[in-house]
Formats: sequence, structure tokens, C-alpha cells
Amino acid sequence: MEQKKSNRLHSLDALRGFDMFFIMGGAGLLGALSQIWSNPVTDWLAIQMQHAEWDGFQHHDIIFPLFLFIAGISFPFSLANKLAKNETKFQIQKDIFRRGIILFLLGILYNNGLNFDFPHMRYMSVLGRIGLAWMFGALIYTDFKQRARLIWIATILVGYYLLIAFVPAPDAPAGASNFSPQGNFAGWIDRILLFGTWAGKYQDPEGILSTIPAIATALLGMQAGRFIKWETDKVTPAKKALYLLLIGIALVIVGQLWGELMPINKKLWSSSFVCFVGGLGFIHIALFYYVIDVLNFKKWSFFFTVIGMNSITIYLAQRIIGFTKASEFFSKGFIAIVPDYLNSFVSSIFYIGVCWYFLYFLYKHKIFLKV
Repeated sequence: MEQKKSNRLHSLDALRGFDMFFIMGGAGLLGALSQIWSNPVTDWLAIQMQHAEWDGFQHHDIIFPLFLFIAGISFPFSLANKLAKNETKFQIQKDIFRRGIILFLLGILYNNGLNFDFPHMRYMSVLGRIGLAWMFGALIYTDFKQRARLIWIATILVGYYLLIAFVPAPDAPAGASNFSPQGNFAGWIDRILLFGTWAGKYQDPEGILSTIPAIATALLGMQAGRFIKWETDKVTPAKKALYLLLIGIALVIVGQLWGELMPINKKLWSSSFVCFVGGLGFIHIALFYYVIDVLNFKKWSFFFTVIGMNSITIYLAQRIIGFTKASEFFSKGFIAIVPDYLNSFVSSIFYIGVCWYFLYFLYKHKIFLKV
């Protein structure tokens, strides 16, 4: 039985803000530590603030899928609110479709869509993938019962693995692996169907076929949200956090084991990658949920909550508004008087500060961009 009431999950806002923090200058801030004090730890941390070139996983590779996972977590709560208002299934799915399309269009806008240079425009994007993957995941969630949802996740992941593992790109060079940039089937689909420009050489990292396993990422998030929202006397909130943690660890192990057959790869959004980052998503929400919503230890998370309440706003605003110039205006004098090795660190602090106070202004005036 699922809860009839829906209270805001504070840990979800904080986790969303924690995730977005790395895009809002946090990655640059942590990366700059190695310039201040170079040692194996800070040098490793600087590497983690970059994407893996192809196969493999670094911390920066979790930011995008974690955001999609978080979008999935929130859906069972919003669905319950709509059902409480007696909205019909048609109304709910119409709203799901509308949100997915708006996010896709915002992604085009982010990629300079207003230039109207259609032949050279990039049509796929981070927001576009979030919109499409979340949309199809939400439609599956509303159309099918729990067991069928799990079957959908397994079918998507196994089917995608079999397709990539055993169907080479028809134009692959001799000897190219099915998991290589030139030899994978997903890249070939992009090369023959995806017009405009891409973000990659052989395929778009947010391409057509690789969006399908991203649906499983959204569905995994929805499973986490459903479990958190589930109301039962048999499972306390503390036990929920523990079970989420154990599920996360299990998925991480599955992802690593599957990675022996199909490498963990963000650009391919491989099935092993979905399991691995899905497991990390479960672990993240387990920890945030336990500390913030179970232990009620919230004050420390306010900084991240301000970001999380307007995450799409800051993602788009960094593209549109001159935060860099504003931060340079405030930091120029400080940068001039500190040693050169502190320049990047100081610059990152001011950039984060300008962005955060912009979001704080919106937060104080209860201005939130909702899609």
C-alpha cells in the first residue's frame, strides 16, 4: 500500500542541489586544490572532476545520470498529488508528455537554438535526454504495475546489451570492437539518422539509441521514490534508508561485474553504467534521506537546498547570464593580491558565490522555475 499523503522530501532537494553544485563551479573548486597543494589525493580529486574519455568511470560522470535518477525519485510523489486531485490518467500522461517535450526544447535552446542555424544546430542535449528518458519512464510507471516495471528495466538493459554486444556498426573499420567509438551500433544510428551537429566525433553522447537505457535510469529512480514513499508499519524510515543503501551496493556490484562484458561507459550509456550509477544513486539518496529526513538534521543542507530548488534555472542561467563577468568584477582585486597558484581557487569561490546568491534571491522571493 502506498501513502495517500505527500510531504516534500527535503533530502531530495538537497541531493539535487549537491549534484548541481559540481556544475555550478564545484568541480572547478575541487580541481583547483591540486594547484594549491599537489599530492596523490588532490591530484586524484582533480582527475575525478573530469569525464572519462571513453570506457571507465570518474566522479564527473555521475552528475548527469544522478540528476535523471533524482527526477525519477520525485515522480511517485508528484503522481500521488495528481491522483489526490482526482486527475484522470489522460490528464496525467498529457502533463508527462508536455514536460518531456518542454525539457527537450529547452535543451535545443541551451544549444543556441535561437540562432536558427538549423543545419548546424545540435538537437540532442542533456536536458533533452532527461526530458525524453524521464517522459518514457513516467509513462511506463503510470501504465504498468510494479512487477511489470521491473521487467521493463531488465528488458531494456539486457536488450541494449545484446544489441550493442552482438550487432556491430555496418560501417565499422576492420577489427573495431562493438564497444569502441567507431564500432558501436548506437554510434552508427546517430551517423545515419541524427542531423545537425554532434558533441562527439563518431556519435552524440546524448544520441538516439543510447537514450533507451537512460529510460532505465529514470525508472530506477522511480523505484527508489516509490520505496521511500511507501507507508507501512513493518518498515521504519531508518530501515528504508538501510534497504536503499543495500540495494545501491548490490547494483554497484552488478554494474562492476557486468562491466567485464560491457564496459562501464557514459557516452554509450551502457547497461553496466546504468546499474553502476543507479547503485550510486540509491546510495546517495539513502545517505541524504537518513541524515535529513530520518534524523531531521537539516541545517547543514540549506546551501544545497537553495540550489536544488532551482536546479534547471541555474543550469540554463549559466548559459544565458554573464555570471563569469559578475564574478570577475568582485574577484579581480582579490586575485591580484593572492599568489598565482590560488587564482583558480579564488575565482571558483567567487563564481559559486555569485551563482548561489542569485538563487538565494529567487528562493527568498519564492520564485521557482517549474517545467
